[in-house]
Amino acid sequence: MSERPSSAHTRFAAVRARLEAYEPRPGPQAWLYEFLLFGFKQGWACLFGGLMLGLLLATHLFYPAHAVLARYDFLTLTALAIQLAMLAFRLETLEEAKVILAFHLVGTVMELFKTSAGSWLYPEPSLLRIGGVPLFSGFMYAAVGSYLARVWRIFDFRFGAYPNPVLAALLAAAVYINFFAHHWLPDVRLALFAVMGLLFWRTRVWFRVWRDDRWMPLLLGWLLVALFIWFAENIGTFSRAWLYPSQQHGWALVHPAKLGAWYLLMYISFILVAAVHKPQEKA
Repeated sequence: MSERPSSAHTRFAAVRARLEAYEPRPGPQAWLYEFLLFGFKQGWACLFGGLMLGLLLATHLFYPAHAVLARYDFLTLTALAIQLAMLAFRLETLEEAKVILAFHLVGTVMELFKTSAGSWLYPEPSLLRIGGVPLFSGFMYAAVGSYLARVWRIFDFRFGAYPNPVLAALLAAAVYINFFAHHWLPDVRLALFAVMGLLFWRTRVWFRVWRDDRWMPLLLGWLLVALFIWFAENIGTFSRAWLYPSQQHGWALVHPAKLGAWYLLMYISFILVAAVHKPQEKA
């Protein structure tokens, strides 16, 4: 479901129509323009996530230490206000908002378990929390859902050789269960990666930046997004929004091995968004 300028009553739709109507000279100028347009559209798709990262850094640097409203609670209320504003200004559809709510719930359940197991912690006090988990944390998962839902729509995703959706959903359920079960049972993430590779090794995602359809292997696309999430996680831990045990006495780079976990989470995220957008085959 692409966001067609004729039917979408958003400021972005009008800007997009003007940008796509521009006619640079053929050759290098057109290639550069398409590259810049790609960056602009990606930035727009990242709007919620970018705002959340900005809030994490800004509150880390400037939020009053003895404010009446705790920093985490301020983050929760601000994130909720941003989401409501995005709906009010039709920057997200209601269907996408439902998926984002699902991300929030799924993420909060994972946060409750992982913090209780000591995988990471939230070092600051707050009122708006469940156990050791401040409610703003669910919005960090929602930022991933928001990005996927928006980028799917903005770039008009189509797919080649997409596997059976039932098998893809069952694999996503197994990935989610393993995030919990590996604390007691053997970690089977390598087997999950193998099954994912078997299911999707032929799958291409087709997208339109400007005039022509482009494509990349879907497995590569997930890796690129997981890499950017890892960069964002480093910003989040630098701002002390949450910390891994190894970072309690001083910030350090999040271990690159976390990329594997983010790749698996990216897969779950994609399947949740696919439940709304229904992957369409490339004609």
